[in-house]
Amino acid sequence: MTNTLKTIRNTHEFFTDHLLYPLALSTALAISIYAGRVLISRQLTFFFLLWNIFLAWIPYLCALWMASLHRRAPRQGWLLILPGIAWLIFLPNAPYIVTDLLHLDERPGVPLWYDIGLLATFAWTGCFLALASLRMLQRIARDYWGRAFSWLFVCAAIGLSGIGIYLGRFLSWNTWDLILHPRHVIADVLTRFAHPFQYPQAFGVSFLFAAFLLVCYLMFASLDRREVERG
Repeated sequence: MTNTLKTIRNTHEFFTDHLLYPLALSTALAISIYAGRVLISRQLTFFFLLWNIFLAWIPYLCALWMASLHRRAPRQGWLLILPGIAWLIFLPNAPYIVTDLLHLDERPGVPLWYDIGLLATFAWTGCFLALASLRMLQRIARDYWGRAFSWLFVCAAIGLSGIGIYLGRFLSWNTWDLILHPRHVIADVLTRFAHPFQYPQAFGVSFLFAAFLLVCYLMFASLDRREVERG
């Protein structure tokens, strides 16, 4: 009984340290607001938000898996390779939800302010899922390769996420295409970034969202560091 209680307590502390509870609460709020919209309008408008939030949880769960593995076997880094690849591939799906604000429009039966709150809550949740997962990965990278490299890792992941958001929103590529058709996706990226003056949108969108994520992450990491120091 004592061992069971200790396991439960350790699991609870692990989830608390990695923000599982507030992220789950934020997700529940977003889904509840969407359910309220369905009840009001009798329509499934914005149903894609449920799929997008599901995809946004994948990189967070991969990071949680990696943090658990690293905690139990800190010297067996090879165990992190598979979930690490999955994390990187799915990471852009989390902040991608911000671009769903493009769908905001006046619709009959539901006040505009309600849809603003709906989209903002999903976007907020997606961003924090990305930030929390990236924070976990930075800590692991710092343990293996030091503080300087961990920040290079953060910048690289954020830069790739900016490109991923562009590919998803404006070229309609999705995560599965990167797995099933990697040559076509890579060719699209290389073509646009090899000819920056012909494809200014590629640079603009990628840089804009990478900068947005970087600033958000710096604020997030700063608050997290102060909390650790205070505790």
